[in-house]
Amino acid sequence: MSKQLIFKGTENYIVSDDLRNSVNISVALGRPLLIKGEPGTGKTALAESVARSLGLELIVWNIKSTTKAQDGLYVYDTVQRLYDSQFGDHDVSDIKRYIKLGKLGEAFTSEKRVVLLIDEIDKADLEFPNDLLWELDVMNFYIPETGETINAKHRPIVIITSNAEKELPDAFLRRCIFHYIDFPNEEMMEKIVYVHFPDIQKKLLREALKAFYWLRDIPGLQKKPSTSELLDWVQALAIGGIAPESITKELPFLGTLLKKNQDFELTLRQLHSRGMDGREREKDKYFRSVMRGY
Repeated sequence: MSKQLIFKGTENYIVSDDLRNSVNISVALGRPLLIKGEPGTGKTALAESVARSLGLELIVWNIKSTTKAQDGLYVYDTVQRLYDSQFGDHDVSDIKRYIKLGKLGEAFTSEKRVVLLIDEIDKADLEFPNDLLWELDVMNFYIPETGETINAKHRPIVIITSNAEKELPDAFLRRCIFHYIDFPNEEMMEKIVYVHFPDIQKKLLREALKAFYWLRDIPGLQKKPSTSELLDWVQALAIGGIAPESITKELPFLGTLLKKNQDFELTLRQLHSRGMDGREREKDKYFRSVMRGY
């Protein structure tokens, strides 16, 4: 690996040694890097960090349930061509005018090497990953409408994310370098928070992390709070002037962390089971009134 293509991380993205090694192996071998992990573990932000660290442009292909592999290569705008043939003054015989490259096509034709993020690939149908295999292997694709073959000027660094909503085909997995991002432990999370809020009160953060991980450990939560929600919560606690010693007892601004009615109910029952004094019971009434608004 040349020096300029070694990913070391960035100041605003805390990366583990294992993840850093996975990125660099992917770059060295020219293989896509498949990143899995629960929402909020920094999968998408990793691609941004890699691009920033290596000084490369980032191209993002956001995948939806209706996305087809063809969309990433090119789109032939037949509607515009028909319109021009009837009402325009363009030469409609020049089909190239109506070919628009997709995100993979843009990455292939870029004059400089880029980072290509294929975000949330598991949202697409089961055939989508297999349909990309050939192009990602040979780094070219054919446009039959123009008889043109698009060859990659530079092999892009391909990062693919998945929330594991569905299993990906074995043939696709064999061609990827795989890494699972574990949810950060308290020590790592503390570092992440300090990156975003370097002046946060130490005691407030300690109590917030204690409450946050207690909340995530409640059995049966439908949507566990993620890192991004913790960052919002910590900021709300600081702005609200909340006393650190009240955080674990009262869980103020709970709606910043929990977004489902069932999770509110479950958390309130857990708070009851821990025992509540008179003041906390008043807080419980408040939580229930807030919950009815969700």
